[in-house]
Amino acid sequence: MEIDSVPGELQEDEYGGIAHSRKITDISYPSTGNDRCFQLEDKSFWFRHRNNCIMEAVRRYPPEGEILDIGGGNGYVTRRLLDEGFRAILLEPGITGAYNGKIKRNLSHVVICASLQDLSLRDAVVAAVGCFDVLEHIEDDEAFVADIARILQPGGMLYVTLPAKQCLWSASDIYAGHFRRHDEKSVSALLGGQFEVAYFTFFFGCLTLPLFLMKTIPYRLGISRERPNVWTHETEHGTDGGIAVSLLERILNKETRKIREGKSKPWGTSCLAVARRKL
Repeated sequence: MEIDSVPGELQEDEYGGIAHSRKITDISYPSTGNDRCFQLEDKSFWFRHRNNCIMEAVRRYPPEGEILDIGGGNGYVTRRLLDEGFRAILLEPGITGAYNGKIKRNLSHVVICASLQDLSLRDAVVAAVGCFDVLEHIEDDEAFVADIARILQPGGMLYVTLPAKQCLWSASDIYAGHFRRHDEKSVSALLGGQFEVAYFTFFFGCLTLPLFLMKTIPYRLGISRERPNVWTHETEHGTDGGIAVSLLERILNKETRKIREGKSKPWGTSCLAVARRKL
């Protein structure tokens, strides 16, 4: 999908050179979410490991063209895709995320400040789509997936990451604007009508028990419903580094190798799927 295939109702911002829609659909995401994430992403073991897992999946199941990174926030994944030699476009409805991607992450190709609903793309115009922790923010996710299938070329790739296991639901999910968490069965049901799931795995396996103990149980007991985070965001993401984070990343690197080899992990706090648009 090149810039000349973007619908004419988009206009280019005079300051940042960002194509943006005249209309922006409301999304279930905190208004300060992109700003908060931008302060964490470059130093966070969580964002770093998620990127590593995504890249292994994309390398193993490469696209045949550009990847449209839908809801790509500050362009953290888009930037990595470009650095790895893939072609990618950031599509982000939040103006803060779009500007961070264009200016601070130096995404010089195409950055679009719009939602997929507002973009009105033609059928079968996109080679591949990435939705990285996006679908859980969409109440009618089935309609959203159908729209992705419509714009994808037959055989086009879809890469998704999602929060895993509904049994891990906590106040953090509510605060983040999530509607649900997922497992292999729910992902297959969500994608199965229009897609063939080529690969599925859980990841962040070593965080499952800590998340359950520190977030899910307090939520179920009614202890932490007003304060979703036990730790600060900086502590939770290990932005200061240290021995504990180094050890954690060594454990997480085993998951990256599994994805590289096409193997799957049976548990984790996140899940990753690769699917092909049915012909």
